[in-house]
Amino acid sequence: MSAPLAVIVGAGAGLSASLARALATDGYALTLAARDTAKLEDLAAQTGAATQALDARDPAAMAALFDGLAAAPRVAVYNPSARVRGGIAELDPEEVRRAVETTAFGAFLMGQAAARRMLAAEPDANGVRGTILFTGASAGVKGFPNSATFAMGKFAQRGLAQSMARELHPKGIHVAWINIDGAIRNPGRTEPPDAPDSMLDPDAIARSYLHLIGQDRSAWSDELTLRPWVERF
Repeated sequence: MSAPLAVIVGAGAGLSASLARALATDGYALTLAARDTAKLEDLAAQTGAATQALDARDPAAMAALFDGLAAAPRVAVYNPSARVRGGIAELDPEEVRRAVETTAFGAFLMGQAAARRMLAAEPDANGVRGTILFTGASAGVKGFPNSATFAMGKFAQRGLAQSMARELHPKGIHVAWINIDGAIRNPGRTEPPDAPDSMLDPDAIARSYLHLIGQDRSAWSDELTLRPWVERF
């Protein structure tokens, strides 16, 4: 039997790299999509992944990515997001538009394209057609000062995931939004000396994604919050 397919949109060196390695170890064939595929060469070599240049805001490009897959994906993950920091009175509307399109509209495009392929596929022995995961943030639960753009994008993304879950769970497609409630210990980032172990380990996050993918459909989660154990609130 051929390996199941997994697609990661917005692949890079941090969480998505950990997730790619975890999925490859679990037996998935990977397609990694990003604006700049040159940065994915080492990761693709490690995981045997195919790479695809993609602007996640482009409907035609997103549709072409999923239509071009050899088979329906069993897993699709959306990671991209964009921020424009600043006071509400000073924000540039066009910069805000582009950021929200990356975080929210791109998530819709991937969710739609993945769902179309999965709905047309035969379910597995457990009645599951696939899993669609969105990487969220605490900004999708509460807005912070000078971060209206990120809050708009992540609130929209969370609402999208909730709506898709209610529509698609009964059809055998697992949809979940993961609230990454804290900073990730990505390459080049370390905790400050006065706050050891205060960042999330990307490999640990990836294991939580795999847990969601492997959940029995009798007890699917549609939302998961991950935060460092040292948090006090």
